[in-house]
Amino acid sequence: MTAIDYFIFAVYMAGILWIGFYFYGKNENAEDYYVGSRTIHPGHVGLSIVATDVGGGFSIGLGGLGYAIGLSGSWLLFTGLVGAWLSAVFLIPRVKAVEATEKLLTYPDFLRVRYDGKVAFVAGLISGIGYLGFTGAQVLAGAKLMSGSVMPAAPFGLDPLQTSLWVIGTIIILYTALGGLKAVIYTDTAQWIVLLTGLIFFAIPFSLSRIGGFAALRAAVPAGHFSLFNLEPVRFANWMVTIIPIWVIGMTLYQRIYACRGEKEAKKAWFIAGLFEYPVMAFTGVFLGVCARALFHDVEAEMAIPKLLTVVLPAGITGIVVAAYFSAIMSTADSCLMASSGNLVNDVVERWRGKRLAMHTSIRLSQAGTFAIGIAAIALASGFTSVLNGILNAYAFMVGGLFVPTLGAYFWEGRSSAGALAGMFAGGGLTLYLTLSGAATPFGLDAAFWGILCSAAVFVPVSRLIPDPGASSLRTESFP
Repeated sequence: MTAIDYFIFAVYMAGILWIGFYFYGKNENAEDYYVGSRTIHPGHVGLSIVATDVGGGFSIGLGGLGYAIGLSGSWLLFTGLVGAWLSAVFLIPRVKAVEATEKLLTYPDFLRVRYDGKVAFVAGLISGIGYLGFTGAQVLAGAKLMSGSVMPAAPFGLDPLQTSLWVIGTIIILYTALGGLKAVIYTDTAQWIVLLTGLIFFAIPFSLSRIGGFAALRAAVPAGHFSLFNLEPVRFANWMVTIIPIWVIGMTLYQRIYACRGEKEAKKAWFIAGLFEYPVMAFTGVFLGVCARALFHDVEAEMAIPKLLTVVLPAGITGIVVAAYFSAIMSTADSCLMASSGNLVNDVVERWRGKRLAMHTSIRLSQAGTFAIGIAAIALASGFTSVLNGILNAYAFMVGGLFVPTLGAYFWEGRSSAGALAGMFAGGGLTLYLTLSGAATPFGLDAAFWGILCSAAVFVPVSRLIPDPGASSLRTESFP
């Protein structure tokens, strides 16, 4: 990168931090901080959803898949289209109906209404820890991009990747902790526009020009890279099982449902998000990975895109496109950081105390919690090696325990709080064991698949054996 590239990059980062400071003084309570006062336009919410879901990890991960297997890697984001549209049709109407009377702030708040406080507390812990891991994976994606483009050599003999972790992590923490969800959503909108502009109008044309055109590209990569079926069925099944359920249990998504004024606006936002995920970003990301494969044959798959950007783009344009990829990374990391903070502060700390904090104290605790969780995410990221694996492991951890009880909360009146807790511990515990132990799973199916089965096998019989006292289709619990 040249001096002009570094200048563009620095101006971009300064602008992002300014947004955080701008909204710092505009958050008056937890509702402002966590759900944007419930008045955000569906267009902003839709772009924020796709920016969050695709984001840096999947952007870098998609490039790595394109490099390794070609266009078939686009099926990874087909899960986003399916998940978004199913959620819009079946889940959003039910969530908005409850929110109209309960003023929900988090995903566990919904479970508190459908079950009880214990279920919500455990769900808050699982979701908060899972999003902590997810944030760490996003920070690693940013560090890989920074160390491969902006900071290939760190000062004072420091390790470039570890130095980049702390630099990009600090920027994300500052504007997220200060500005809350409004800062996150409005920066996401800007970041997504920058990302698509940078990739479609700069990165792809300059890459094809450097390669020598489309014909030269096809000749330079393995034949299977231009097939949509260069993918093992079990891998596709694992993506579907691991990722689609996130649209049912994702704290980042519930926050955005609550941020919309009504059901109609929320549905519109979700339909927008699905289309931008697949086909727009799906094929853009993997196609750039294919271009990188044509130029480099011996790099780590997830480092191919950072190297591609620094080689094929002219001065000035490099800074814009690198900023675009950082946009994707930060748009996911900030949302996941907000989600983890919301879970651990609102659903764990405040519920543990048994009463709401004073308004000013709640805001300051939320900001301090976001900052502390961000530092923990950076530390966690230093132990990761693969961005995509980090994301999928975090997804599996949450899905294994939370998916079945949450489906029960939506669709089964025979559910019980005891059944939900049993399903969470059984499914989550098995998923965690299989993930950490590295044990081989039957048929090569992901640990989350077996965790979901285990959760269902426990949730249903325990719910029947131990029904809730005075069970009804809607349960509420408020602070004393």
